[in-house]
Amino acid sequence: MLNSHIDTVKPSDKWTCDPFTPILKGDKLTGLGSNDAGAPLVSLIATFLILSQKEQPYNLLFAASAEEEISGKNGISSVLEEFGEIDLGIIGEPTQMQMAIAEKGLMVLDCFVHGKQGHAAREEGVNAIYKALPDIEWFRTYRFPKESEFLGPVKMTVTGIKAGSQHNVVPDMCEFMVDVRINEHYLNKELFELIQKSVNCEVKARSFRLNSSGIPVDHPVVKRGNDLGLSYYGSPTTSDQAVINFTTLKIGPGDSARSHTADEYVYLHEIEEGIDIYVKLLDGLNLSK
Repeated sequence: MLNSHIDTVKPSDKWTCDPFTPILKGDKLTGLGSNDAGAPLVSLIATFLILSQKEQPYNLLFAASAEEEISGKNGISSVLEEFGEIDLGIIGEPTQMQMAIAEKGLMVLDCFVHGKQGHAAREEGVNAIYKALPDIEWFRTYRFPKESEFLGPVKMTVTGIKAGSQHNVVPDMCEFMVDVRINEHYLNKELFELIQKSVNCEVKARSFRLNSSGIPVDHPVVKRGNDLGLSYYGSPTTSDQAVINFTTLKIGPGDSARSHTADEYVYLHEIEEGIDIYVKLLDGLNLSK
């Protein structure tokens, strides 16, 4: 299965041109979604058309999907059952045409700490903010023992906090949000249970859907990539790989550093190179070796 996504993030107010009007100057194409993931998308469409011109040792499927940027339920996961068994997926994302053989999973946690209201001028109440500090510090400093060769350690980041309404009232509730990036050694639910046992606050996970994913370094498509001089690495970003339950490789033209930025762009020569490498990577590939 060749797959990339057609949706984009919303443009920020930092754009210096109309994000919805493509601008081509020489080799540089500027526009919302040009890099993520327009370039991989059109490169995979061209690759599908080229590979379909000759018999291949596999059945070939192309899927352009939506809701990747929000991991929505109406995205690629909504149609996988219709496709039947799939042995390999090529996920088009901007990787500079290097092979992302592993990808971190994502879990967002909402944490709640309960205190007791009181007057700030007197020694009354239990301050939920102060009570939350040890747990926030734990999320900042704790390292889970299983670290990945390609993805490194599990990374936990407190990314939002809400507490208090008046300057003279001791807050009885503190809520904070944690972004958790998970390596391939843990399932999301497994890690959630470990976190629950380690902190005193109430913890709720928004979803367990976006698990880490990976492909063995001795897989035929990775070996073919090595023969072509491609390098491989572990990706810190999340893609549709997280909701796909078969073996996938993330690779595509463009640069992940340009994704979700103002004045997003891609070079036409990157698209041309992407098509060339995709075809060399997949033409005649024997998945049984």
